[in-house]
Amino acid sequence: MKEELEKIHQDCQVALALAKKESEISDIRIQVLGRKGSLTQLLKRLATLPEGERKEIGRRANEIKQALETKVEEALRQIQERERKEALEREKIDVTLPGRRMAIGTRHPLTQILDEIIHIFSRLGFEVVEGPEVELDYYNFEALNIPKGHPAREMQATFFISEDVVLRTHTSPVQVRTMERKRPPVRVICPGAVYRCDSDPTHSPMFHQVEGLLVDRGITFSDLKGVLTVFVHQMFGKETKLRFRPSFFPFTEPSAEIDIECFICGGTGCSVCSGTGWLEILGSGMVDPAVYRFVDYDPEEVTGFAFGMGIERIAMLKYGINDIRLFFTNDLRFLKQF
Repeated sequence: MKEELEKIHQDCQVALALAKKESEISDIRIQVLGRKGSLTQLLKRLATLPEGERKEIGRRANEIKQALETKVEEALRQIQERERKEALEREKIDVTLPGRRMAIGTRHPLTQILDEIIHIFSRLGFEVVEGPEVELDYYNFEALNIPKGHPAREMQATFFISEDVVLRTHTSPVQVRTMERKRPPVRVICPGAVYRCDSDPTHSPMFHQVEGLLVDRGITFSDLKGVLTVFVHQMFGKETKLRFRPSFFPFTEPSAEIDIECFICGGTGCSVCSGTGWLEILGSGMVDPAVYRFVDYDPEEVTGFAFGMGIERIAMLKYGINDIRLFFTNDLRFLKQF
Protein backbone atom coordinates (compact mmCIF):
# COMPACT_ATOMS: atom_id res chain seq x y z
CA MET A 1 0.00 0.00 0.00
CA LYS A 2 2.91 2.33 0.76
CA GLU A 3 4.30 1.80 -2.76
CA GLU A 4 0.83 2.38 -4.21
CA LEU A 5 0.54 5.61 -2.21
CA GLU A 6 3.88 6.90 -3.49
CA LYS A 7 2.92 5.98 -7.07
CA ILE A 8 -0.30 8.02 -6.78
CA HIS A 9 1.77 10.94 -5.48
CA GLN A 10 4.32 10.70 -8.28
CA ASP A 11 1.76 10.24 -11.08
CA CYS A 12 -0.30 13.18 -9.82
CA GLN A 13 2.72 15.51 -9.78
CA VAL A 14 3.62 14.51 -13.34
CA ALA A 15 0.03 15.08 -14.53
CA LEU A 16 -0.09 18.51 -12.87
CA ALA A 17 3.19 19.50 -14.49
CA LEU A 18 1.84 18.57 -17.94
CA ALA A 19 -1.58 20.21 -17.52
CA LYS A 20 -2.17 23.31 -19.72
CA LYS A 21 -5.79 24.18 -19.00
CA GLU A 22 -7.97 24.77 -15.96
CA SER A 23 -10.25 21.95 -17.07
CA GLU A 24 -7.31 19.51 -16.99
CA ILE A 25 -6.43 20.56 -13.42
CA SER A 26 -10.05 20.05 -12.41
CA ASP A 27 -10.04 16.54 -13.90
CA ILE A 28 -6.86 15.62 -11.99
CA ARG A 29 -8.33 16.90 -8.73
CA ILE A 30 -11.41 14.71 -9.20
CA GLN A 31 -9.45 11.62 -10.28
CA VAL A 32 -7.11 11.77 -7.25
CA LEU A 33 -8.76 13.79 -4.48
CA GLY A 34 -12.44 13.44 -5.31
CA ARG A 35 -14.87 11.21 -3.43
CA LYS A 36 -14.15 8.37 -5.84
CA GLY A 37 -10.54 9.43 -6.48
CA SER A 38 -7.61 7.05 -6.23
CA LEU A 39 -6.18 8.61 -3.03
CA THR A 40 -9.56 8.74 -1.32
CA GLN A 41 -10.21 5.08 -2.11
CA LEU A 42 -6.79 4.13 -0.73
CA LEU A 43 -7.48 5.99 2.55
CA LYS A 44 -10.65 3.97 2.99
CA ARG A 45 -8.54 0.80 3.01
CA LEU A 46 -6.38 1.94 5.96
CA ALA A 47 -8.76 0.32 8.42
CA THR A 48 -7.77 -3.12 7.11
CA LEU A 49 -4.11 -2.65 8.06
CA PRO A 50 -2.44 -3.61 11.38
CA GLU A 51 -2.41 -0.75 13.89
CA GLY A 52 1.32 0.07 13.70
CA GLU A 53 1.39 0.02 9.90
CA ARG A 54 -1.92 1.92 9.75
CA LYS A 55 -0.48 4.86 11.72
CA GLU A 56 2.65 5.14 9.57
CA ILE A 57 0.85 4.88 6.24
CA GLY A 58 -2.00 7.09 7.47
CA ARG A 59 0.43 9.85 8.42
CA ARG A 60 2.16 9.61 5.03
CA ALA A 61 -1.15 9.55 3.20
CA ASN A 62 -2.27 12.79 4.92
CA GLU A 63 1.04 14.43 4.05
CA ILE A 64 0.64 13.44 0.40
CA LYS A 65 -2.99 14.60 0.36
CA GLN A 66 -2.08 18.05 1.72
CA ALA A 67 0.88 18.30 -0.64
CA LEU A 68 -1.26 17.40 -3.65
CA GLU A 69 -3.98 19.88 -2.67
CA THR A 70 -1.33 22.59 -2.48
CA LYS A 71 0.13 21.48 -5.81
CA VAL A 72 -3.32 21.57 -7.44
CA GLU A 73 -3.97 25.10 -6.19
CA GLU A 74 -0.52 26.25 -7.30
CA ALA A 75 -0.90 24.70 -10.75
CA LEU A 76 -4.33 26.28 -11.12
CA ARG A 77 -2.99 29.70 -10.08
CA GLN A 78 -0.12 29.46 -12.57
CA ILE A 79 -2.44 28.56 -15.45
CA GLN A 80 -4.82 31.42 -14.60
CA GLU A 81 -1.90 33.86 -14.39
CA ARG A 82 -0.54 32.68 -17.74
CA GLU A 83 -3.95 32.97 -19.42
CA ARG A 84 -4.41 36.46 -17.98
CA LYS A 85 -1.04 37.58 -19.35
CA GLU A 86 -1.82 36.07 -22.76
CA ALA A 87 -5.18 37.87 -22.83
CA LEU A 88 -3.54 41.16 -21.93
CA GLU A 89 -0.97 40.64 -24.64
CA ARG A 90 -3.66 39.95 -27.24
CA GLU A 91 -5.66 43.00 -26.18
CA LYS A 92 -2.69 45.31 -25.95
CA ILE A 93 -3.13 48.50 -27.95
CA ASP A 94 -0.23 49.77 -29.98
CA VAL A 95 -0.56 53.52 -29.52
CA THR A 96 1.99 54.10 -32.30
CA LEU A 97 -0.42 52.76 -34.96
CA PRO A 98 -2.34 55.32 -37.06
CA GLY A 99 -5.98 55.75 -36.12
CA ARG A 100 -8.74 53.94 -38.01
CA ARG A 101 -11.90 55.89 -38.72
CA MET A 102 -15.29 54.38 -38.02
CA ALA A 103 -17.21 53.45 -41.16
CA ILE A 104 -19.91 56.06 -41.71
CA GLY A 105 -23.03 55.40 -43.76
CA THR A 106 -24.11 57.64 -46.62
CA ARG A 107 -27.44 58.77 -47.97
CA HIS A 108 -29.39 56.30 -50.09
CA PRO A 109 -28.90 56.89 -53.86
CA LEU A 110 -32.59 57.79 -54.22
CA THR A 111 -32.25 60.37 -51.46
CA GLN A 112 -29.18 61.79 -53.18
CA ILE A 113 -31.07 62.12 -56.48
CA LEU A 114 -34.10 63.65 -54.75
CA ASP A 115 -31.91 66.20 -52.99
CA GLU A 116 -30.28 67.09 -56.30
CA ILE A 117 -33.68 67.50 -58.02
CA ILE A 118 -34.95 69.71 -55.18
CA HIS A 119 -31.76 71.79 -55.30
CA ILE A 120 -32.11 72.39 -59.05
CA PHE A 121 -35.77 73.45 -58.90
CA SER A 122 -35.30 75.47 -55.70
CA ARG A 123 -32.78 77.61 -57.58
CA LEU A 124 -35.49 78.16 -60.22
CA GLY A 125 -37.90 79.44 -57.55
CA PHE A 126 -39.96 76.30 -56.92
CA GLU A 127 -41.28 75.59 -53.42
CA VAL A 128 -41.40 72.03 -52.03
CA VAL A 129 -44.85 70.88 -50.87
CA GLU A 130 -46.07 67.48 -49.70
CA GLY A 131 -49.41 65.72 -49.26
CA PRO A 132 -51.04 62.50 -48.03
CA GLU A 133 -50.11 59.14 -49.54
CA VAL A 134 -53.59 57.75 -48.78
CA GLU A 135 -55.70 59.94 -51.02
CA LEU A 136 -59.31 60.55 -51.98
CA ASP A 137 -60.41 59.40 -55.43
CA TYR A 138 -61.47 62.99 -56.07
CA TYR A 139 -57.96 64.41 -55.75
CA ASN A 140 -56.18 61.45 -57.35
CA PHE A 141 -58.43 61.29 -60.41
CA GLU A 142 -61.53 63.49 -60.74
CA ALA A 143 -59.93 66.88 -60.01
CA LEU A 144 -57.23 65.97 -62.53
CA ASN A 145 -59.77 65.57 -65.33
CA ILE A 146 -59.95 61.77 -64.97
CA PRO A 147 -63.64 61.04 -64.15
CA LYS A 148 -64.94 57.59 -63.22
CA GLY A 149 -64.90 55.31 -66.22
CA HIS A 150 -62.11 57.24 -67.97
CA PRO A 151 -59.73 54.82 -69.76
CA ALA A 152 -56.71 56.64 -68.28
CA ARG A 153 -57.62 55.13 -64.90
CA GLU A 154 -56.67 51.72 -66.24
CA MET A 155 -53.13 52.98 -66.92
CA GLN A 156 -52.63 53.76 -63.24
CA ALA A 157 -53.05 50.16 -61.86
CA THR A 158 -54.45 51.58 -58.64
CA PHE A 159 -54.43 50.14 -55.11
CA PHE A 160 -57.95 50.81 -53.75
CA ILE A 161 -58.49 51.03 -49.99
CA SER A 162 -62.22 51.65 -50.50
CA GLU A 163 -64.39 52.81 -53.37
CA ASP A 164 -63.36 56.44 -52.86
CA VAL A 165 -59.98 56.06 -51.10
CA VAL A 166 -56.78 54.98 -52.85
CA LEU A 167 -53.04 54.84 -52.39
CA ARG A 168 -52.04 57.75 -54.58
CA THR A 169 -50.76 56.74 -58.01
CA HIS A 170 -48.89 60.02 -58.56
CA THR A 171 -48.14 63.17 -56.57
CA SER A 172 -50.39 65.31 -58.80
CA PRO A 173 -53.09 65.42 -56.06
CA VAL A 174 -50.70 67.63 -54.07
CA GLN A 175 -50.83 70.13 -56.94
CA VAL A 176 -54.63 70.25 -56.75
CA ARG A 177 -54.60 70.67 -52.97
CA THR A 178 -52.02 73.46 -53.32
CA MET A 179 -54.13 75.33 -55.92
CA GLU A 180 -57.21 75.01 -53.68
CA ARG A 181 -55.55 76.94 -50.87
CA LYS A 182 -53.32 79.30 -52.85
CA ARG A 183 -54.03 81.83 -55.56
CA PRO A 184 -51.64 82.30 -58.50
CA PRO A 185 -48.74 82.63 -58.89
CA VAL A 186 -48.08 78.98 -57.90
CA ARG A 187 -44.64 77.47 -58.39
CA VAL A 188 -44.21 74.14 -56.55
CA ILE A 189 -42.63 70.71 -56.79
CA CYS A 190 -44.24 67.74 -55.03
CA PRO A 191 -41.91 64.84 -54.12
CA GLY A 192 -43.09 61.65 -52.45
CA ALA A 193 -43.87 57.95 -52.60
CA VAL A 194 -46.55 56.65 -54.97
CA TYR A 195 -48.11 53.21 -55.47
CA ARG A 196 -49.17 51.11 -58.46
CA CYS A 197 -49.87 47.40 -58.99
CA ASP A 198 -46.76 46.76 -61.02
CA SER A 199 -43.50 44.89 -60.43
CA ASP A 200 -40.65 43.99 -62.79
CA PRO A 201 -37.01 45.07 -63.36
CA THR A 202 -38.14 48.59 -64.35
CA HIS A 203 -41.32 48.94 -62.23
CA SER A 204 -42.01 48.71 -58.51
CA PRO A 205 -45.35 48.65 -56.61
CA MET A 206 -43.96 51.52 -54.53
CA PHE A 207 -41.72 54.14 -56.09
CA HIS A 208 -41.04 57.88 -55.85
CA GLN A 209 -42.02 60.83 -57.99
CA VAL A 210 -41.37 64.52 -58.20
CA GLU A 211 -44.08 66.50 -59.94
CA GLY A 212 -43.94 70.20 -60.65
CA LEU A 213 -46.51 72.91 -61.29
CA LEU A 214 -46.20 76.54 -62.38
CA VAL A 215 -49.36 78.64 -62.82
CA ASP A 216 -49.31 82.39 -63.45
CA ARG A 217 -50.29 84.96 -66.02
CA GLY A 218 -48.73 84.56 -69.45
CA ILE A 219 -47.10 81.13 -68.95
CA THR A 220 -46.41 79.38 -72.26
CA PHE A 221 -45.00 76.11 -73.55
CA SER A 222 -41.71 77.94 -74.13
CA ASP A 223 -41.44 78.44 -70.35
CA LEU A 224 -41.99 74.72 -69.86
CA LYS A 225 -39.27 73.89 -72.39
CA GLY A 226 -36.87 76.36 -70.78
CA VAL A 227 -37.35 75.07 -67.22
CA LEU A 228 -37.04 71.40 -68.17
CA THR A 229 -34.06 72.00 -70.46
CA VAL A 230 -32.26 73.65 -67.55
CA PHE A 231 -33.17 70.67 -65.35
CA VAL A 232 -31.85 68.09 -67.84
CA HIS A 233 -28.58 69.95 -68.33
CA GLN A 234 -28.13 70.39 -64.57
CA MET A 235 -28.87 66.73 -63.85
CA PHE A 236 -27.16 64.96 -66.76
CA GLY A 237 -24.65 67.52 -68.02
CA LYS A 238 -24.72 70.49 -70.37
CA GLU A 239 -23.84 68.37 -73.39
CA THR A 240 -26.92 66.14 -72.96
CA LYS A 241 -29.24 66.26 -75.98
CA LEU A 242 -32.99 66.18 -75.34
CA ARG A 243 -36.18 66.24 -77.33
CA PHE A 244 -39.85 66.95 -76.60
CA ARG A 245 -42.10 64.24 -78.05
CA PRO A 246 -45.90 64.70 -78.35
CA SER A 247 -47.88 62.60 -75.89
CA PHE A 248 -51.17 62.51 -73.98
CA PHE A 249 -52.06 63.07 -70.33
CA PRO A 250 -55.64 63.74 -69.19
CA PHE A 251 -54.69 66.79 -67.12
CA THR A 252 -52.39 68.55 -69.63
CA GLU A 253 -52.99 69.79 -73.19
CA PRO A 254 -50.80 69.90 -75.18
CA SER A 255 -48.66 67.19 -73.58
CA ALA A 256 -45.13 66.06 -74.23
CA GLU A 257 -42.67 63.45 -73.01
CA ILE A 258 -39.01 64.36 -72.75
CA ASP A 259 -36.31 62.03 -73.99
CA ILE A 260 -32.56 62.33 -73.58
CA GLU A 261 -29.96 60.88 -75.88
CA CYS A 262 -29.05 57.32 -74.85
CA PHE A 263 -25.95 57.45 -72.66
CA ILE A 264 -24.95 53.91 -73.74
CA CYS A 265 -24.88 54.21 -77.51
CA GLY A 266 -24.70 58.00 -77.93
CA GLY A 267 -27.87 58.01 -80.02
CA THR A 268 -26.92 55.32 -82.54
CA GLY A 269 -29.35 52.75 -81.12
CA CYS A 270 -28.83 49.83 -78.73
CA SER A 271 -30.78 47.34 -76.60
CA VAL A 272 -31.06 49.81 -73.70
CA CYS A 273 -32.90 52.38 -75.81
CA SER A 274 -34.65 49.73 -77.94
CA GLY A 275 -32.77 50.93 -80.99
CA THR A 276 -34.24 54.45 -80.90
CA GLY A 277 -31.19 56.28 -79.53
CA TRP A 278 -33.40 58.00 -76.92
CA LEU A 279 -34.45 57.35 -73.31
CA GLU A 280 -37.66 58.73 -71.81
CA ILE A 281 -37.16 60.61 -68.52
CA LEU A 282 -40.40 62.49 -67.74
CA GLY A 283 -43.83 63.65 -68.88
CA SER A 284 -45.07 67.23 -69.09
CA GLY A 285 -47.58 69.59 -70.63
CA MET A 286 -49.69 72.72 -70.29
CA VAL A 287 -52.34 72.39 -67.57
CA ASP A 288 -55.69 71.53 -69.15
CA PRO A 289 -58.18 74.39 -68.58
CA ALA A 290 -60.66 71.75 -67.36
CA VAL A 291 -58.50 71.28 -64.25
CA TYR A 292 -58.82 74.96 -63.31
CA ARG A 293 -62.56 74.71 -62.73
CA PHE A 294 -61.94 72.32 -59.81
CA VAL A 295 -59.79 74.90 -58.01
CA ASP A 296 -61.69 78.04 -59.00
CA TYR A 297 -59.00 79.45 -61.28
CA ASP A 298 -60.00 81.46 -64.35
CA PRO A 299 -58.41 79.85 -67.45
CA GLU A 300 -58.87 83.18 -69.26
CA GLU A 301 -56.62 84.87 -66.71
CA VAL A 302 -53.92 82.27 -65.95
CA THR A 303 -52.05 79.49 -67.69
CA GLY A 304 -49.53 77.02 -66.44
CA PHE A 305 -47.56 73.86 -67.00
CA ALA A 306 -46.97 70.65 -65.06
CA PHE A 307 -44.40 67.89 -65.25
CA GLY A 308 -43.65 64.65 -63.46
CA MET A 309 -40.71 62.29 -63.20
CA GLY A 310 -39.86 59.06 -61.38
CA ILE A 311 -36.89 59.49 -59.04
CA GLU A 312 -35.90 55.84 -59.58
CA ARG A 313 -35.99 56.42 -63.35
CA ILE A 314 -33.66 59.42 -63.08
CA ALA A 315 -31.31 57.49 -60.76
CA MET A 316 -31.23 54.47 -63.09
CA LEU A 317 -30.32 56.67 -66.05
CA LYS A 318 -27.78 58.78 -64.15
CA TYR A 319 -25.98 55.80 -62.56
CA GLY A 320 -26.52 53.17 -65.29
CA ILE A 321 -28.64 50.84 -63.11
CA ASN A 322 -30.71 48.24 -64.98
CA ASP A 323 -32.98 46.88 -62.21
CA ILE A 324 -35.19 49.13 -60.07
CA ARG A 325 -35.43 46.44 -57.38
CA LEU A 326 -31.81 47.08 -56.38
CA PHE A 327 -32.94 50.29 -54.70
CA PHE A 328 -35.11 48.37 -52.23
CA THR A 329 -33.06 45.27 -51.33
CA ASN A 330 -30.68 47.09 -48.93
CA ASP A 331 -27.70 45.18 -50.33
CA LEU A 332 -24.64 46.95 -48.90
CA ARG A 333 -22.53 45.90 -51.89
CA PHE A 334 -24.86 47.99 -54.06
CA LEU A 335 -25.35 50.90 -51.65
CA LYS A 336 -21.63 51.36 -50.92
CA GLN A 337 -21.10 52.43 -54.55
CA PHE A 338 -22.94 55.65 -53.79
